[in-house]
Amino acid sequence: MATEETAGGARKATKSKLFEFLVHGVRPGMPSGARMPHQGAPMGPPGPPYGGSPAVRPGLPPQVMEPSRKRPAPSQQVQQQQQQQQQQQQQAVQNRARKKPVGFPGANEMPARQMDMREPQSDPTLGSNAKRRKMADKILPQRIRELVPESQAYMDLLAFERKLDQTIMRKRVDIQEALKRPMKQQKRKLRLYISNTFNPARPDADDSDGSIASWELRVEGKLLDDPGKQKKKFSSFFKSLVIELDKDLYGPDNHLVEWHRTATTQETDGFQVKRPGDVSVRCTLLLMLDYQPPQFKLDPRLARLLGIHTQTRSCIIQALWQYVKTNKLQDSHDKEYINCDKYFQQIFDCPRLKFSEIPQRLTNLLLPPDPIVINHVISVDPNDQKKTACYDIDVEVEDPLKSQMSSFLLSTANQQEIATLDNKIHETIESINQLKIQRDFMLSFSRDPKGYIQDWLKSQSRDLKLMTDVVGNPEEERRAAFYHEPWSQEAVSRYFYCKIQQRRQELEQALAVRNT
Repeated sequence: MATEETAGGARKATKSKLFEFLVHGVRPGMPSGARMPHQGAPMGPPGPPYGGSPAVRPGLPPQVMEPSRKRPAPSQQVQQQQQQQQQQQQQAVQNRARKKPVGFPGANEMPARQMDMREPQSDPTLGSNAKRRKMADKILPQRIRELVPESQAYMDLLAFERKLDQTIMRKRVDIQEALKRPMKQQKRKLRLYISNTFNPARPDADDSDGSIASWELRVEGKLLDDPGKQKKKFSSFFKSLVIELDKDLYGPDNHLVEWHRTATTQETDGFQVKRPGDVSVRCTLLLMLDYQPPQFKLDPRLARLLGIHTQTRSCIIQALWQYVKTNKLQDSHDKEYINCDKYFQQIFDCPRLKFSEIPQRLTNLLLPPDPIVINHVISVDPNDQKKTACYDIDVEVEDPLKSQMSSFLLSTANQQEIATLDNKIHETIESINQLKIQRDFMLSFSRDPKGYIQDWLKSQSRDLKLMTDVVGNPEEERRAAFYHEPWSQEAVSRYFYCKIQQRRQELEQALAVRNT
């Protein structure tokens, strides 16, 4: 469909231009999704969060260290303390991802000194793989646009894409609303072809069929000027077909050929009837059209009053209401009632009725529509060349635009390719942002190496304390005088006591297993 291909092609072309500009306009020669070789490499000192292990007191195992006390934890609380530490660390990481720590130099405070050089996709703690793709993720930051003035063309394409998506979405909503409303049927011409062939008897025929003269009647048809890609079958226009042959020739039990539509009926392009005989036969074809929505024939009195012969139920009720308004039959005091005139009294047999009663009273006044009657002569004269008769029948068909709109809503053409281009654009934007961070890192280091390293160490120290949740002053704990405090003797005693108890439990378990 032209509309579907145009919309899909426009979106596809816009996505392709966006991706090509990002790749070739901002950084020529960079392949899609390319990364700098050192991107995501740790740029900090050894230790968390870049490597190593958190700082602990010398001589004490980290698993028994209780962060809130300056002494070892009892052995029976080791597992509980470990779980508490893990929960606190996870909470600290989540808080760090949501909010920048106080005093950490950010993009607004110190834009040229970006400390964290990790790649979001390579760090599982940041959880960026689960991040939902949004339109805002494809926007280039203002500082990058200032560095690369040509990137304004990309922003213009992005605005055009947003406008195109909004237009397509609005049209889809309009089409959905249009499909909910009943669409007007179109009147078309159905050409009916009735032909017959005669097979004379052959005395030298071996089979019984050839030794007896017979004729074959064919009823076919097609829709004139059908623009649809899928041609409708001939039988789909009819509810039933009856061929009545001469009763005197074929008897009362074999003179009718009937076809009626059922729920399991398979559509066909025509019908054919074969009977023995060598004389011309008069036949009558009764064709009952399959009206959608159903139509009814009106009672003769009601038909003369409304000027309608065959119509749908809704149109008949609308014509009745128009007649009531034209003749001012609605009760002036009670609008729900209709005062019947002499014609209404003859039809509905009451002087006064509610308008809500009309659909029920119409049931006895609506009859099945008349069939199309065609008289035809099946000729067996070989000299008669006029053996095909053509008839044009007015039929109502569904607007072909409705099927095109339905296919447009259900179409998924180019969706996979558009999604692929979207992912490439997101990856390229992420690569550009990471390159910008690396550029700021290198520039700030080149301008003031000493000041930058000092600020960087302070930042990493704050991050280390936040992520490991260590309580105390690491600088004070680094000195030997710290471990000559009075609590150190008790801490050593508790440590050895815990070790002895742990060893005793292991021995008791081993002896118990050996004894059993």
